[in-house]
Amino acid sequence: MVHAFIMVKTAAGKSEGLLASIRDLETVADAHIVAGNYDIITEVDAQEVYDVLKVVSSNIQSLDGVTDTKTYIAMD
Repeated sequence: MVHAFIMVKTAAGKSEGLLASIRDLETVADAHIVAGNYDIITEVDAQEVYDVLKVVSSNIQSLDGVTDTKTYIAMD
């Protein structure tokens, strides 16, 4: 099992709507609006690293209002 943290930047005023869309994704374990350089932190659980990358590139980055993402794979 692979656990990852996806940092998501959003366009102005889009965070709340995107949070609901991100939480609805199958592999998303949790997601929160945060203060800082990114607007949403998402936790993803997947079988393989490839599955995490697919969720990010095919699902999260394709959402209207997502401007940038950064992926961190947990090592523990």
